[in-house]
Amino acid sequence: MNVRPTRETFLGAPFVGRPEALGCASADPARFAFLGLPLYVPYGDEPAAPAAAPGAAVLGAADAVRQASAGYASVLDHYDFDLGGPLAPAGVSGRFVDCGDAVLSGDPGDLAADLAAGTAAVREVVASGATPLVVAGDHSAPPVVVRGLPDDRPLDVMHVDAHLDFRDEVAGLRDGYSSPIRRLRELPWARTIVQVGLRDVGSAREEEVTAARAAGNVLVRAEEVHERGVDDLVEFFEPGARVYITIDVDGLDPSCAPGTLWPAPGGLWFWQLARLVRGVAGRCELAGMDICEFAPARDPLGHTALAAARLLMIAAGATLRRPA
Repeated sequence: MNVRPTRETFLGAPFVGRPEALGCASADPARFAFLGLPLYVPYGDEPAAPAAAPGAAVLGAADAVRQASAGYASVLDHYDFDLGGPLAPAGVSGRFVDCGDAVLSGDPGDLAADLAAGTAAVREVVASGATPLVVAGDHSAPPVVVRGLPDDRPLDVMHVDAHLDFRDEVAGLRDGYSSPIRRLRELPWARTIVQVGLRDVGSAREEEVTAARAAGNVLVRAEEVHERGVDDLVEFFEPGARVYITIDVDGLDPSCAPGTLWPAPGGLWFWQLARLVRGVAGRCELAGMDICEFAPARDPLGHTALAAARLLMIAAGATLRRPA
């Protein structure tokens, strides 16, 4: 596993840089593996220098979430009101590890190699038996992660985002942040895809909306969530189904998650998204989860980083409460 160690780790978990250190053969193997995936895929019309490009603002996201989680490291056995008890229920092993950040070149000329390196890192995590919890850069990451998951049975996807992300290509690029759900839909084992929080104006044109619906995707506007709640959305996923959760930070309202590249008014409140994540992870088998498009430089008080850390914790806690 080609990863870079970090100064802090998620929830104070031990850092492991080798697949065998995840402990799949031990009495207490890792249940969850945190992985940073600092992926940034620029389009041709963006500035050439990464530091000057808008998307480069997302590259420190994983470390910011690690820092936000640090305050929980010493109280993981305390009562969590969002879960109805401690993160790991009594008698259930909930061991976390931190695999650092996947080593990527960040050079657009090496894009294929970076995508493959990210997938390889996820594949090694999954082979150890751990569930990957990924904090990535831009939203080109979900297909990179999902290609590292087993493809031997159907996979459902819950996508939370202000934007549709269903472009086939932009400026000739098919792997950018406007296309991840299109790429996921093309995978033969992808089944139900529910897209939640849609609003505002993004890269989608009417033809992409039509194509997403024709492909069977369920499109849910943020306004509909505010009107009807999230519990009905959980019902789209069969009990016990394998589900992947991908969250673009701008799916949340900027009042509670300002650290995003593309803020859009009217997004989900944190409690709505927490309830949705808890419901899906508690009903289904969580195959993995990512949080993307978090820009730490636009999060001066750390509220977005804290929201991301909590959503990962809630997903893990709900998973640990599923009946054996």
